[in-house]
Amino acid sequence: MAKKTTEYDESKIKTLSSLEHIRLRTGMYIGRLGDGSNPDDGIYILVKEVIDNSIDEFIMGNGKRIDIQLKDNKVAVRDYGRGIPLGKVVECVSVINTGAKYNDDVFQFSVGLNGVGTKAVNALSSWFRVVSVRDGKCSEAVFERGVLKTQRTGKVKPDVKNGTLVEFIPDEELFHDYQFSLEFLQKRIWNYAYLNTGLTLAFNGDKYVSQNGLLDLLEAEMGTSSLYPMGYYKGKQLEFAFTHSNNYGENYFSFVNGQYTSDGGTHLSAFKEGFLKGINEYFRKSYKSEDVREGTAAAVAVKIQAPVFESQTKNKLGNTEVRTWIVNETKSAVDDWLHKNPEAARQLEQKILANEKLRTELNTVKKEAKEAAKKIALKIPKLKDCKYHLGDAKKGEETMIFITEGDSASGSMVSSRDVYTQAIFSLRGKCENMFGKKKADIYKNAELYNMMMALGIENDIEGLRYAKIVIATDADNDGFHIRNLLLTFFLSYFEELVTSGRMYILETPLFRVRTKKETRYCYSEKERDQQVAALGSSSEVTRFKGLGEISPREFGQFIGEDIRLLPVSVQSLKTVPEILEFYMGKNTPERREFIMKNLLAEVDV
Repeated sequence: MAKKTTEYDESKIKTLSSLEHIRLRTGMYIGRLGDGSNPDDGIYILVKEVIDNSIDEFIMGNGKRIDIQLKDNKVAVRDYGRGIPLGKVVECVSVINTGAKYNDDVFQFSVGLNGVGTKAVNALSSWFRVVSVRDGKCSEAVFERGVLKTQRTGKVKPDVKNGTLVEFIPDEELFHDYQFSLEFLQKRIWNYAYLNTGLTLAFNGDKYVSQNGLLDLLEAEMGTSSLYPMGYYKGKQLEFAFTHSNNYGENYFSFVNGQYTSDGGTHLSAFKEGFLKGINEYFRKSYKSEDVREGTAAAVAVKIQAPVFESQTKNKLGNTEVRTWIVNETKSAVDDWLHKNPEAARQLEQKILANEKLRTELNTVKKEAKEAAKKIALKIPKLKDCKYHLGDAKKGEETMIFITEGDSASGSMVSSRDVYTQAIFSLRGKCENMFGKKKADIYKNAELYNMMMALGIENDIEGLRYAKIVIATDADNDGFHIRNLLLTFFLSYFEELVTSGRMYILETPLFRVRTKKETRYCYSEKERDQQVAALGSSSEVTRFKGLGEISPREFGQFIGEDIRLLPVSVQSLKTVPEILEFYMGKNTPERREFIMKNLLAEVDV
């Protein structure tokens, strides 16, 4: 019998309004939806798009204050700029490709989405209100899910200043069960303050002001770990601050037109090149890049008129024409700063020489480790690799490696994974606690060395083979301990993998509730109780004590489309040493007491 096909004629052709298209294809406009547990989730992108418009006003010299409020999931942003032209208020928040961002005379270094941002916020909000005030007059429009409900114009009291007010509530139909994190919002608002000296941002009554720009940002991140007084430069289109610490790896905070570019791009690679050239110019040496950059922390911001990003959410800059001038300006500025700060220059060179010595020692250890690895096997033990890797076009960004404990846990995953994009590395059990150890020690540990080889980072993180590193352990005491041992390893030696958003924790269900007709999976005791109530008291409840207890047939859905990944984030680098000392250092009475009180609590670094 021939398979029946759906008829394809004129009636099947649909034309969506621009706001309908945003609601249907949200990923094209704001990236991910999420529930607020990740700083890149959609609800924060909505807040960002509204504030960006206010920042653009400040950049153009209009208004020195922005008031932001969050209450009961309703966000309000009030600026004191020029205000949207009153006759265009509705169009500016509801018609795609309408706005002044296309006019370089009005907005030279625009941050927003060029005519899309506020429209996306409007379309993705259950309720949206905009009010523009200009010279004693105002225009207001209220929308629901992008549909205009009311519109009015009028006059305001004499003391009401010009500017724009935007209020919105993200739509729960799209952002299911979401919750704003004050910590994520505060960090984003601080970044706005650091990047816009002279601007005051008030968030729920607290003021955020920076007098020294990126210098303040780097000092807030690094605390007292800087080896010398931080370097700083501010030009017309380029600003940067830099220092060195005794931490392993490198840490960068890069921005384009106020947008945080978590994946860097041409501006950051150009800064790194200019930084190296400036140092070598001053010392009249040819120091290697890895010796100069080990332990570096820097913040870099550029302003360019036509930025080209590699994604809608602007995580990576693609403009190649900016390279030459950024390299040259950085080189000149670093050389000049070193001449003006000879004592800091001396301390910086001592750090480079120490890095050089450490690299020489490491090379000897690495050579021995490679020879030992060859004797074990040509292939990396305990690695089930995937076909694609980071850098393989679009598929590369979908790749991930699961680090599991034991063969039972990895067994179910091996059978149910996507062999094209999902790799698995299985630990024998608890790995060594590397807190306070030298970097050379990890090359003497066969299991950790094999894990580094699997990840491609045995030389440096530039060789990383997967877009995501996912820790997949049992939800019990041993599982939490292994998780903390792995996080200690990465935070101690490869901190940048964490700060660049590469590290995740896999969430798998704790319970299965089922009847003869239906099966539901629960990630908490509360969810379990709700599902038992919904399915009836006769339902069967299974508690998954470990990943190995979940059958391959079931496991596929938990690492497939419905995968739940908790990002590992560090809100401030300066807190990392004390956190690691508390959890992974010497067994103090304070830690014992904490563990007894929070025996099954997950440690969120």
